[in-house]
Amino acid sequence: MGARVKADPTGDRLEVSQVRSSIGTKPNHRATLKALGLGRIGKSNNLPDRPEIRGMIAKVPHLVKVVEVAE
Repeated sequence: MGARVKADPTGDRLEVSQVRSSIGTKPNHRATLKALGLGRIGKSNNLPDRPEIRGMIAKVPHLVKVVEVAE
């Protein structure tokens, strides 16, 4: 059986938007954008505020804009 991911008890979310192109970036950066649910400039995704997501965002801060959203 797979491990269950528990919901974030605080309910905080992050709105991550891509603001720069991934053309010319490293393959790891492009893969990180895809894992965040992004793929082109202007696209945004609402993600839970968890350490894994924060780590992915820290890898590509020059390509994304992050806004904290409280539910």
